Amino acid sequence: MDDTDSAPSAPSAHSADDTDDTDEQRIRELVARSQEAQNDPDALPALHTADSVIVNLAGRRLFGRAAFASAMAQALSSPLKDVRTSLEIDDIRFTTPDVAVVSLTKTVHDERSEAEGPSELPSVGAMTYVVTRQGDDWRIALAQTTPVR
Repeated sequence: MDDTDSAPSAPSAHSADDTDDTDEQRIRELVARSQEAQNDPDALPALHTADSVIVNLAGRRLFGRAAFASAMAQALSSPLKDVRTSLEIDDIRFTTPDVAVVSLTKTVHDERSEAEGPSELPSVGAMTYVVTRQGDDWRIALAQTTPVR
């Protein structure tokens, strides 16, 4: 075998290394906006792609922005309106210049009255966003939360 057989392939036209601090800052702002909009059934779904997939802490899976908006409106008209979450970014990794995986820690603050019963779900989850560039902004294509016990 000669040296030409093991020659490295040419780099792709777009690599994850093409990203810059501006993209990371925009993603951090998207996460902050998603936390701020957690009680707004119009604003939060708008931060997601039209074909987004959501898997919540309880394992409920929703397909598409419209299904998410509908489920969110229902939840906000129930005692779940008193459950708040906070997000902490643990890591951002660009898989391509237009796609990033955001690892977060999600903390649940259950402010419901005791009469409504304690939550059986843990108060902490490992959350993952897959975000995609859309024009000059970023949107959430996948939001998935795994309970941490």
